[in-house]
Amino acid sequence: MNKKTVLINGLETYYEIAGVGPAILILHGWGGSSSSWSKIKTTIAGNGYSVICPDFPGFGKSQVPKTTWGISEYVEWTRNFMKSLNLDKVFIIGHSFGGRVAISLTSHYPENVESLILCSSAGIKHDPSLKTKTIFKLAKIWNAIFSLKLLIGIKDRARDFFYLFLRHKDYAKANLAMKEIMKKVLAEDLSPLLSKINVKTLIVWGDKDKIVSPKDAFIFKEKIEKSKLELLSGVGHSPHLEEPEKLADIILKFLN
Repeated sequence: MNKKTVLINGLETYYEIAGVGPAILILHGWGGSSSSWSKIKTTIAGNGYSVICPDFPGFGKSQVPKTTWGISEYVEWTRNFMKSLNLDKVFIIGHSFGGRVAISLTSHYPENVESLILCSSAGIKHDPSLKTKTIFKLAKIWNAIFSLKLLIGIKDRARDFFYLFLRHKDYAKANLAMKEIMKKVLAEDLSPLLSKINVKTLIVWGDKDKIVSPKDAFIFKEKIEKSKLELLSGVGHSPHLEEPEKLADIILKFLN
């Protein structure tokens, strides 16, 4: 496994690359990094592929963007990363947040994508549930309470505890810049782009996913014409960590 850095869009970018053969680009999820895909990278690279996995800006060992990025900025960054490695066309694996980037990139630049693998992908914006609405109301009350002069000094720590309590761990762990990026990313609905994807697509989902509902997998399957769906029994949001051998086998069968 080769570990390297390259300057992309003015940001120092860390990435790992292994194997020789057709190029596979892995785009990790929110809070993840290239290291979280180590088992998948090793297995696929050993089967005749060149596997490249960068740390997105703001994650792992890559620098944080200097402005508030949305999906379009991450897509352009990804394309510039590909150009820096002379990758004209790649197989793409996108997990969760990385799936958002993969969806947008594939729909806008199909000439750069050989085929697409979406693993527990985010991207569909749903109407707020009762739970979400309650969270928003509690957050407003929480902010009002901790805006009092006596409590303002511990507002940030209290807010992070609030989001951890509500299981919004990704938001709680993010620094201020990445919190703003996360809010911008989550506001984008990529549903209209799904029908524009015309490359061969594999959709992989854990049937116990509590982060992105398995119901979304069927929406992806319905809207992406050349798609195939694989549901993993007893698996949650991170098949690459929970069942790496099974996921690698499914990916290799699809690629071959």
